[in-house]
Amino acid sequence: MHTSIAFTERLAHAGIAPSVGSVADAYDDALAESTIDLFKTELINRRGPWKSFTDVEFATAEWIDWYNHHRLHGALGHTSPAEYETAYHHQHTRANEPVSA
Repeated sequence: MHTSIAFTERLAHAGIAPSVGSVADAYDDALAESTIDLFKTELINRRGPWKSFTDVEFATAEWIDWYNHHRLHGALGHTSPAEYETAYHHQHTRANEPVSA
């Protein structure tokens, strides 16, 4: 219970809305589940059958790199998640810099 309260407070402090609903409702873990489904559809099912666990590990690393650095996301202004995050941190770092006289 304490962890969930601290987590909720941290999200609020950072201006982030939680992506899960209340316990046992249909929205629990929705973001994780939709990402896992995308991973299975785009990689596991499309490129299988797999010869070894190592093949799956390497393909997973490649897919995660693509997902974070090359995939353009409409909700992020058609930028990759990595580009969006970099721009966000750059903007907030500059906003918090002291103004020199």
